[in-house]
Amino acid sequence: MLDTSTPFSTLIRSATEQQHAEAEHSTFMKDLLTGQLGVEAFYRYTSQLWFVYSALEKHSAALVSDPVAGPFVKPELNRLAALEADLAHLGGPRWRDELTALHTTAAYAARIEECATQWPAGYVVHHYTRYLGDLSGGQVIRGTAEKLWDLPKKGDGVRFYVFDQITNPAAFKRDYREALDALPIEGADVDRVLDEARLAFTMNTNVFRDLGAEFSARN
Repeated sequence: MLDTSTPFSTLIRSATEQQHAEAEHSTFMKDLLTGQLGVEAFYRYTSQLWFVYSALEKHSAALVSDPVAGPFVKPELNRLAALEADLAHLGGPRWRDELTALHTTAAYAARIEECATQWPAGYVVHHYTRYLGDLSGGQVIRGTAEKLWDLPKKGDGVRFYVFDQITNPAAFKRDYREALDALPIEGADVDRVLDEARLAFTMNTNVFRDLGAEFSARN
């Protein structure tokens, strides 16, 4: 177990504060959520999420029995089907033909897959940064998107942000953090996992940066 008196969920939150702030305050997300970018940018962003969550959920069946990653693999978190419904609504029936990953998105997804197959503790921190973020700040994105682009409340276009199988998000997040605190890692592995958490946020920010550059070039 962890060789520290500080809960691991606290360690990981503290270790990623700077990277978390950079992701939250990226120019692309600010422009998107203040209406300076249109629904096309939201569609493009949603398409990048498809690659990330494909990587996260591709190996979940294999990881469910893993002693490290298994406690975090929960079907009520799965987002891929919701993402595909959103992409069909936002992009129409040919959305799969339009699906292309930015270089930074491809790198992000590849790193998640590498962790999923070779390092379960690394997979856990990518899982944490994505799903708990969706349950928290993702709800702000949903509400803003519904208003900006007249999307049906908790319906097609924003289903990704709707966790209808989780009746008590606060309790779910509390249980998730307790599972983080119980991770069977110690010593140098703690620092390694914290470094991976920082990398996860940085890779997400890199995607925002490239999306911002893409839409800046269009204007």
